[in-house]
Amino acid sequence: MSETENQDLLAMTHLGEEPSKYMKSVTPPIFMNSLHVFDTVDEYFSVDIFKDEYYYGRASNPTVAILEKKLAALEHGVRAVAFSAGMAACTAAIMAVCKMGSHIICLKESYGPVQHLLDDFLIEKMNVSVSYVRGTKLEDFEEAIRPETDLIILESPSTLLFSVIDLEGVAKLAKEHGIKTYIDNTYSTPVFQKPLDMGIDIVMHTMTKYIGGHSDLSGGVLISRDEELMRGLMIQRDRFGSILGPMEGWLAIRGLRTLDVRIRRHYETGMQVAEYLEKHPKVKKVYYTGLKSHPQYELARKQQKGECGLMSLEIDGDEKATARFVDALNIFERGCSWGGFESLAIAYTYNWTQEQQDFLGVNRSIVRLHCGLEGAQNLIEDLKQALEKV
Repeated sequence: MSETENQDLLAMTHLGEEPSKYMKSVTPPIFMNSLHVFDTVDEYFSVDIFKDEYYYGRASNPTVAILEKKLAALEHGVRAVAFSAGMAACTAAIMAVCKMGSHIICLKESYGPVQHLLDDFLIEKMNVSVSYVRGTKLEDFEEAIRPETDLIILESPSTLLFSVIDLEGVAKLAKEHGIKTYIDNTYSTPVFQKPLDMGIDIVMHTMTKYIGGHSDLSGGVLISRDEELMRGLMIQRDRFGSILGPMEGWLAIRGLRTLDVRIRRHYETGMQVAEYLEKHPKVKKVYYTGLKSHPQYELARKQQKGECGLMSLEIDGDEKATARFVDALNIFERGCSWGGFESLAIAYTYNWTQEQQDFLGVNRSIVRLHCGLEGAQNLIEDLKQALEKV
């Protein structure tokens, strides 16, 4: 085990915690208070939220601060700022970097709600312009850059077709043009990928998924090495009222304690399932960066230490056959999220318009699977019987 991996394990289990401050408890308490009180006027007005001092729950919270220390260390950032949802974190990053008239470059395969935010709100309200790119070649980004480009929005791997982006290359290109880079690193988690080490400016995680790990919280986080940017985000979070709640913060701390062992089991299971599906006659294609058949397998191996339990497949049949397959699954529940203990399946493109299909170059037979912790052989048996219905 490398020194980085050893430090990661300490960060997930103990960093930021001081049992002597809370009656030697092995886990920190949930600070449910909405405010803190002071002995004097001067004490109240001298509070510095950037130094773990607290006055009001909308600005900062002791439980959430412990979580933020862990996540900053895991991603090799100077500071982390936790939000009430992944989309709250994403929105905060865009608002912190962009201004009226900014141009944004965004992956075509980026998370759907991010595109809704850009297309349905920011274009109209802030006169922002957006260029969507495939992103598998550096030229895609280079050709899209304009004088007013302020931000590049990335996912790698993307979470539908699992494209991999050359993070070092994009980061270098962006810095040459004074552009900030942002990545959703939820798929890989800090265990398997550290984008800040590759030059990316801002990392986001939807903590609802692997960091939480139990499908019982919603939350997001931003991490960076830019102290000024992160301080600004703390103030912005206060103004927008989007801080993570203390109960959710405590649940995320609990999730981090087992993140390393969980993500490695998801990886092990995901590989076995992907290899089974790739050989099945009723599956046209499997999208999973752990497979050697993936067109960017070597780039993935350079950037990622592992995979998770998420993948997509294309059924050899129309959307009705695809729906029969998904409906026939027993262990895999039908649901839109991923990253928890449970296995999930969704006929992702089932009701897409032709325009939506053309945008990504897919058909209506794409199914996204999340392989949970029920055991690889159990999941393979479930997939086997469901594929017989195609």
